[in-house]
Amino acid sequence: MPEFHARVLDDLSGVDATDWNRLAGGHPMLSHEFFHALHQTGCAAAGSGWLPQFLTLWDETAQNGGSGVPPPRLRAAMPLYLKSHSYGEYVFDWAWADAYQRHGLAYYPKLLAAIPFSPVSGPRLLAATDADRAALTRAALALAQNASSLHVLFPEPQEAALMQAAGMMLRSSVQFHWSNPGYGSFDDFLSHLAHDKRKKIRQERRKVRDAGVSFRRLRGDEIKESDWALFTRCYNRTYRAHRSTPYLNLELFQRLGQTMPRQVLLIVAELEGKPIASAFNLYSQHTLYGRYWGALQYLPCLHFETCYYQALEFCIEQNIKVFEGGAQGEHKLARGFLPVKTLSAHWLAHPEFSDAVERFLEREHQGIERYVDELNEHSPFKMENNE
Repeated sequence: MPEFHARVLDDLSGVDATDWNRLAGGHPMLSHEFFHALHQTGCAAAGSGWLPQFLTLWDETAQNGGSGVPPPRLRAAMPLYLKSHSYGEYVFDWAWADAYQRHGLAYYPKLLAAIPFSPVSGPRLLAATDADRAALTRAALALAQNASSLHVLFPEPQEAALMQAAGMMLRSSVQFHWSNPGYGSFDDFLSHLAHDKRKKIRQERRKVRDAGVSFRRLRGDEIKESDWALFTRCYNRTYRAHRSTPYLNLELFQRLGQTMPRQVLLIVAELEGKPIASAFNLYSQHTLYGRYWGALQYLPCLHFETCYYQALEFCIEQNIKVFEGGAQGEHKLARGFLPVKTLSAHWLAHPEFSDAVERFLEREHQGIERYVDELNEHSPFKMENNE
């Protein structure tokens, strides 16, 4: 295997976007454009408690220099942040931090491999070979010696297995994803649901339609500055209604619209010609990621239509196979989203706390297994030989 050298980057400005995106494999929220926008707009930067410490591996030939030597080639990468808090992560370790504090120990800073503010699954070891993935894992664990811990959120299962082999502990959680086997229309999708679920969805859609609400689904260059301003207003209002501070800003959304136009979907709801709600999504050829939404006024079932049913119609039209609707929410089950187990990997430097967390995770895993079994017993889809 050719030699490589590791570099830790606090900015992606010096990394060629094409080289990075080759490793990201088309995942919109692992793209150079997405991370660079988060950093440049201050949403995920040192001032927000998200200090980028991106771990990169480069071919050793890049060190030699001299005329005629090819430029450095990015070989592998891992999106890492040094965190001073646990906000925006969706795998909750507040109890661990509290236990550290009660024993006079510092839990922060910690090292985190994640997509900020987005509980979406996908590769976290951006590499072409298992050897390079193993090298990234070893390098990340070495880097974590300067922090309390290392946490990798929502990696792919094969990556999680590799991390476990390297000494990290695995944690299970549950999300709800919708799958598209090739539905010809929204009605075709509904025809596969049990009668009561099908009836409920039709009633919900009728309420929104009878209220006079119409929808626009906008992509890329179709999204105007006024649309971004509307969405940001809706997004901020919903966060503040829940007494929370918005993580993201108008500059970020505008930048994503400019730099990732073929992967952005904005849904706008209008009543009597005036916009009243909006939902922001990112998508690839295979997967749509439902991210953020907000409303300027309440209408029954407006949330379901704006965030789910409009997006499901888009997936069916574009033959997108998976819709990740975000974290939590058993209400998604009745609307065709099924439980999917997701993973995270954890390493804690303190041996006694590591042992305690490991015992906790064993008990938690058993509870997750029972929870998924219970959810599957209430599948919204028709049972075989039924209906």
